[in-house]
Amino acid sequence: MKFIIIGLGTFGTSLAVKLTQLGHEVIGVDKQFEKIEDIKDKITHAICLDCKHQNAINGLPLKNTDVVIVSIGEDEGANLLTTALIKKMNVPRLISRSVSPIHSTILEAMDVTEIVYPEEETAERWAKKLTTTGIIDSFELTDKYSVVQVEVPKKFVGKTIAEVGFNQFYQVLVLTVMKNVKEKGLFGMLKKTSKLHIEGVAKANTLLDSGDVMVMYGHNDDIYDLLKGE
Repeated sequence: MKFIIIGLGTFGTSLAVKLTQLGHEVIGVDKQFEKIEDIKDKITHAICLDCKHQNAINGLPLKNTDVVIVSIGEDEGANLLTTALIKKMNVPRLISRSVSPIHSTILEAMDVTEIVYPEEETAERWAKKLTTTGIIDSFELTDKYSVVQVEVPKKFVGKTIAEVGFNQFYQVLVLTVMKNVKEKGLFGMLKKTSKLHIEGVAKANTLLDSGDVMVMYGHNDDIYDLLKGE
């Protein structure tokens, strides 16, 4: 089989070498030349590219590749951008690495069905989670912009995304909403459970209920302003 592994950190390197030892054709890709130098004699081919850009993806030998694995872990934004670009190429099988629950949620919303979890949550993520009211999980795309997972604030319950005006009044974009799953309980009554169902891409008419979880993107200051008073 032919594999392309993007991201040659500890996990990506170990996987690439192991697959090569098992007799497969493995192409390793990383933007750091030092990592390419370290692995070039251990796998089939090693390429130095920054795969956050479409031109770089176009330069990959995707034809006849059986599996593409996005194993970028230190930069979640780069992981998502790379995964999105690879998904557009309609490769036979795409696997992406996740390092946090919110990362997994976004990958699932992107219709990535195979996700690898080689790491635990970071201290930085826990610090933000514990010190900012309403945030369940988060990760930073840059030092100013983040994607966050938050429970719908009480002031927005019963309103649609359009009625709240997240983009207009708060400069924050709602990417998706995870709804509480309702199941039949005693006497056939519907009741909320702890299970959450991803609704897909958020729409203007999506109604926000108590207990729903939103995945939002925006400037850190704008996100914190939105959550003030909750």
